[in-house]
Amino acid sequence: MQFKHPELLYALLLLLIPIVVHLFQLRRFKKEPFTNVAFLKEIKENSRKSSQIKKWLILCTRLLLLTAIVLAFTQPFTAKNDRFKTEKETVIYIDNSFSMQAKGSQGELLKRALQDLVVNIPESENISVITNNASFKNTTIKAIKNNLLQLNYSPNQLTLDAALLKSKTLFSKKKGLLKNLVFISDFQQNNTAFNPDLDSLTNLHLIQLKPINTNNISIDTAFISETTPINYQLKVILKNSGNPIDNVPISVYNGEDLIAKTSLEIDKISETSFTLPTNEIINGKITIDDTNLRFDNNLFFNINYGSKINALAVNDADGAFLNRIFSNEEFNLTSTSVNKLNYSLIEKKHLIVLNEIDVIPNALASALKHFVSQGGSVIVIPSKKVNIQSYNLLLNHFNSSFSTQIDSEKRITSINYAHPLYKKGVFEKQVSNFQYPKVESFYEVASNSYAWVLRFEDGKPFLYQQNNVFVFTAALNNNNSNFKNSPLIVPTLYNIAKQSFKTPELYYTIGKENEFEVETQLQQDDILSLVNNGINIIPRQKYFNNKVIINTSETPDVANIYSINNKVQTIKNVSFNYNRSESNLLYQNFSNYKHVILSNSIPDVFNTIKSDTKVNALWKWFVIFALMLLITEMLILKYFK
Repeated sequence: MQFKHPELLYALLLLLIPIVVHLFQLRRFKKEPFTNVAFLKEIKENSRKSSQIKKWLILCTRLLLLTAIVLAFTQPFTAKNDRFKTEKETVIYIDNSFSMQAKGSQGELLKRALQDLVVNIPESENISVITNNASFKNTTIKAIKNNLLQLNYSPNQLTLDAALLKSKTLFSKKKGLLKNLVFISDFQQNNTAFNPDLDSLTNLHLIQLKPINTNNISIDTAFISETTPINYQLKVILKNSGNPIDNVPISVYNGEDLIAKTSLEIDKISETSFTLPTNEIINGKITIDDTNLRFDNNLFFNINYGSKINALAVNDADGAFLNRIFSNEEFNLTSTSVNKLNYSLIEKKHLIVLNEIDVIPNALASALKHFVSQGGSVIVIPSKKVNIQSYNLLLNHFNSSFSTQIDSEKRITSINYAHPLYKKGVFEKQVSNFQYPKVESFYEVASNSYAWVLRFEDGKPFLYQQNNVFVFTAALNNNNSNFKNSPLIVPTLYNIAKQSFKTPELYYTIGKENEFEVETQLQQDDILSLVNNGINIIPRQKYFNNKVIINTSETPDVANIYSINNKVQTIKNVSFNYNRSESNLLYQNFSNYKHVILSNSIPDVFNTIKSDTKVNALWKWFVIFALMLLITEMLILKYFK
């Protein structure tokens, strides 16, 4: 028991007053002699004994009465601990990711959690609430009740560390606050570790909500596996996180028209293929029927008419190998000599190849500098007898330069497998014992501020990248190198060309950093927008001479097919889908965490928070006790004979 006004306890010294008075009244009787008092003597002795008992009872009740009155004025109370003296703040993180669509015993996990919050938090209590895509700082349940009950699912999910960091920013900067963090989620398994760093005044409550059914089928991915002159083979992969299923219908639509349908068995993973024509634009949608999570039952994709990459080869050597690599099906390759070069062609191209030019004219160097600044890509293949000064006039713009020519045979032995040219779809595994191509002479590079792609056996670069400029340090003609006969030349030059103009892919994933390019001509102040069913989004974009680079990440936030519009003109379509990482219904285990309080009940957690700071006032009980003692004293005085 503790006291709000402990200094009033000194008033208990007043208890000495009734004690002194009582002792004064209990003075010894004086005996008076009297004749024939045998009978009266017995009466006198009985009366004297009863009087003493009555006075002792009155003394006790008065002492207790005075004690109860004093204690009532000190306002005694009980509390769970000393935290009642600390001001508290509460921040709640609500996971509104798609996995919270799963059904619990009382409906969808998210919807039930929101109803429990509204019921269990006092309307006037000051709180802060964050979700994956919104925040409400320093507010009350009453003020945000409608917002919470109408909360939609978000395609973007915060990691627990990110949610913890964001939650901490919502606390005030007052010192000594009792901080309660409440995380409400299903806590799906992911690849990020959770290591909460909390002080002694911070309580982290994890409320883990689990569905009653963990079965779920999802469309994991789709891609073009094979292309012929008349058909595409569209491969679709499905995943299952529950029990095996014998018959899963899967349909493919082009707009509103059903163009293919099949069914398949699935245990953990299964795949199927559809044949699609190459001579038409397809605004596709793949669908399955699954009653659990709904967000991964559809996958949108687009097949547009292919945009060819415009390439220009400036040759002073044989350029036949470039014609074979940059075929007419995917590229518009223009070849010319440096003397016959039409400089007006440069700004219309995506890629320019300088193929073994002896001297780079000043005008060409200036034009290429501007071309690269506008997003273009350049491949520099030096001749065996270059004018180093003219080459450095170009390379110096990109913080690079040649120093001297080395006439020494070198083998090309190192491949940068992490480089974007080789990172995807080129090598199944790292190769350590292939037939190394070689060169008879090469140029040393004076700078080290580059990203190497291929290196010689002594670590010097054979091919390196500086911005959008790819520089070979040796001539590729057959007299100087056998690199043209190496299997490396095709993926290297082909991928440089393909990355010079990033045409839209089959589809993109919402929440990831996506970048693609659209070939168009814009007037001053014109912008491109993504449009679908009344949704009009202006993405981040950069305009160059003949193309627009578009970047997206968290927007759009609704999966669908969007048209890329210049005002009312549709240039092409692009598809966005939700991330499938939440389709697998596996959950984290927090039983070994020492610094968190784990629960599966929202009411229990908020009752615990209330009890931690709850103060039980006892002064009313002491007032009642004093009244009872007063009545007891009156009864003793009246009825005790």
